[in-house]
Amino acid sequence: MPTATSKLEGETMLKTRFTEMFGVEHPIVQGGMQWVGKAPLVAAVANAGGLGFITALTQPTPEDLAKEIARCKEMTDKPFGVNLTILPAIKPPPYAEYRAAIIESGVKIVETAGYKPQEHVDHFKEHGIKVIHKCTAVRHALSAERMGVDAISIDGFECAGHPGEDDIPGLILIPAAADKVNIPMIASGGFGDARGLVAALALGAEGINMGTRFCATQEADIHDKVKQQMIENDERSTNLIFRTLHNTARVAKNAVSDEVVAKEREGAKFEDIQHLVSGQRGKVVYSEGDPDHGIWSAGLVQGLIHDIPTVQELLSRIVSEAEGIIRGRLSGFVSGGAAQAAE
Repeated sequence: MPTATSKLEGETMLKTRFTEMFGVEHPIVQGGMQWVGKAPLVAAVANAGGLGFITALTQPTPEDLAKEIARCKEMTDKPFGVNLTILPAIKPPPYAEYRAAIIESGVKIVETAGYKPQEHVDHFKEHGIKVIHKCTAVRHALSAERMGVDAISIDGFECAGHPGEDDIPGLILIPAAADKVNIPMIASGGFGDARGLVAALALGAEGINMGTRFCATQEADIHDKVKQQMIENDERSTNLIFRTLHNTARVAKNAVSDEVVAKEREGAKFEDIQHLVSGQRGKVVYSEGDPDHGIWSAGLVQGLIHDIPTVQELLSRIVSEAEGIIRGRLSGFVSGGAAQAAE
């Protein structure tokens, strides 16, 4: 059960099974994000007390991944991990070589996501690496638990990227998973502030995973115009694409994603929209700052983003405000709690 304890006068740490298992200060995770999960952001998260993940497949080759891991180690001496996402592809990446780069680099935490990770989990576990598997359904979480992963990241319908096909929001998905999953579980999708962290803990999770919120920080390698667009957007500013292909993805609402949705309604096949959804076009959005150039991932949590802080400022604020909610507002609802909170 999560507990709030004081490390030093005025300094707070929320301890959960997750923080203790992974050796981090705060139960806050920056998961894998294509084009964004790079060393400067990951190291900033680690140095601020969270757990950050380099995105393996953002790096063009396994050799580039090894260099990025080394770069991150130069920027932090605290725990961080690598995300390896496994998706069906006509020409799949050399996953075994990426795994080898992770293992040989001495990384001790991996976030897996996607399709049937058993061989990857087995290989990582053989080398003493802790594995967090990200999934979008209770049945998939239980399957991953049977595979031997150390923790689950459960992704609700609100998330950016791939929310699955079940459309179960976090308010139901998190406690439904907590009822059945025995290993530590991180809640993902729709989290961006202290209220979300406290809610996740109340629902049975051991922490939160944030993606979109970390994109709107100073250390994220994203053009300022795109970060500003996230602030201007609200909770309605996303589109669900690839619904008709049964590979749903939540992305920012813009001219390109509007066109993709319209074409899907007309019965378009993937070949008809492939030029619109190119990953390289999305990469250019982040580097050059034109939010309408291509598809880019963003969650409903945009409606809760109002500034572009440093990672340290963001995590400190979330943890401090979470303690305030737990010790103040929530305790005040319990008989005698208001008087105790005032003391």
